Amino acid sequence: MANGFFKVPAPKNEPILDYAPGSPERKKLKAAIEELRNTQVDVPMYIGAEEVRTGNKRPMSPPHDHQHILGHYHYGDASHVEDAINAALGAKEQWENMSWEMRASIFLKAADLIAGPYRAKMNAATMLGQSKNAFQAEIDSACEIADFLRFNVYYMTEIYQQQPNSAPGMWNRLEHRPLEGFVFALTPFNFTAIAGNLPTAPAMLGNTVVWKPAETQVYSTYVLMQVFREAGVPDGVINLVFVDGPTAGDVIFKHPEFAGIHFTGSTKVFKTIWKTIGENIDIYKSYPRIVGETGGKDFILAHKSADARAVATAIVRGAFEFQGQKCSAASRVYIPANMWDEVRQYVVDDLKSMKMGGPEDFENFINAVIDEKSFDKISKYIDEAKQSDLVEVIAGGNYDKSKGYFIEPTVLLSKDPSYATMCEEIFGPVVTIYVYQPERFEETLELVDSTSPYALTGAILSQDRYAIELAVQKLRHAAGNFYINDKPTGAVVGQQPFGGARASGTNDKAGAMQNLMRWVSARTIKETFVPPYDYRYPFMGKDE
Repeated sequence: MANGFFKVPAPKNEPILDYAPGSPERKKLKAAIEELRNTQVDVPMYIGAEEVRTGNKRPMSPPHDHQHILGHYHYGDASHVEDAINAALGAKEQWENMSWEMRASIFLKAADLIAGPYRAKMNAATMLGQSKNAFQAEIDSACEIADFLRFNVYYMTEIYQQQPNSAPGMWNRLEHRPLEGFVFALTPFNFTAIAGNLPTAPAMLGNTVVWKPAETQVYSTYVLMQVFREAGVPDGVINLVFVDGPTAGDVIFKHPEFAGIHFTGSTKVFKTIWKTIGENIDIYKSYPRIVGETGGKDFILAHKSADARAVATAIVRGAFEFQGQKCSAASRVYIPANMWDEVRQYVVDDLKSMKMGGPEDFENFINAVIDEKSFDKISKYIDEAKQSDLVEVIAGGNYDKSKGYFIEPTVLLSKDPSYATMCEEIFGPVVTIYVYQPERFEETLELVDSTSPYALTGAILSQDRYAIELAVQKLRHAAGNFYINDKPTGAVVGQQPFGGARASGTNDKAGAMQNLMRWVSARTIKETFVPPYDYRYPFMGKDE
């Protein structure tokens, strides 16, 4: 066996391609989109060494063209969850005993496959399956997932290198073992990168995983599994099942070998999971690790000194990129009266210039929301706002699901800072604005902090450094990712570790060492070179 203190390649953020007209990447992506639109795929579950096809097929359709069929995936039941757990436990010993640099090589290869030969296919699957435009797909399903894999490998080596001091005559060592049992990865529809990160982060530390993705994200999940298999992830290390949440939970959370959950999704679901784990705590071999990033009611706060054009751009990009279907999306905005008219005009003008439609047409900035359930929820909020005496619809407010689940970017102006759309997570292209008097900036800071139970992202826009410092201090617990003179979205792996507290999750910071630390269990080893042979200590000697 070769020995060495191996140094992994220094991670760098994957460059973002711009897909400008005439560019080679644009040509490749359009060709991949056409191929995927015209080919129906048959997506199995992956359990151990088996591709499992149940015959219980469910269709995959683009949210922006819900009558079109991209393919079908095979739906499972509780027996498949049990099989996946058994496969994970069966693969565990060999996987955790593999040299760490071999595990690292697998995921570094996966990153290069995604950034290289799979890039167009990954982006096309995300665009078609999740209705993301080319840029939103590029920063997610190509760049961010490659960044997660590369930076996590680097963070893994940093964890392994952390060692205690040793006094003379001894050697203290610290090893970071994988957890006992299996890890459950429960992933959302909105980010392909998150869907890939949640199972791979525990896996690269030597854990084996049962992975259940959102049913509206199966297509890009399928491509990710193709990448992982080509990269060399052994059978049983990451097991992919398509079942409903309660079915998975009923099996997994009652298993004594359940070691932890890596979750991104709704606050309601996460609270239910936490409660279930608590009720079953006597079953488990160890205390399970509970890691979750949940909802947000993310804010933009403008100070009277802010630049109106910058505020408007932060609103438009922060609220409406990917149709507001980001945990970090700007959903409530506080603007001083002195600049409201100017900001309003900029926002309205920007929205008039936006085109809406399928992502296959690269001129479209706005695409469809993910499914009919989401469409109905969002449109209900809009209908209620139209009927309220407290709210004015400034822009948008229309919607249509005849061909796809399209909702216009909608801007609401509320007289009441506690109106429902200022407080509740909508997860769609709706932003609510409250206009405050400039001299009440400090009161507004208190309002921002107390309005929502969430604490994920937020932004302050100001040219007054005293105002910025005050906001940073007063809002220190209101957002786990805080932005100064920028929109509250777009965290980059290795630059802005992502996560929030309060009702927004456990703040274990995806894209940082903090997250990986949750998937290891440390063991301290003390070796004494020349052990003592007498129990007596010097203090026990007799006085002269």
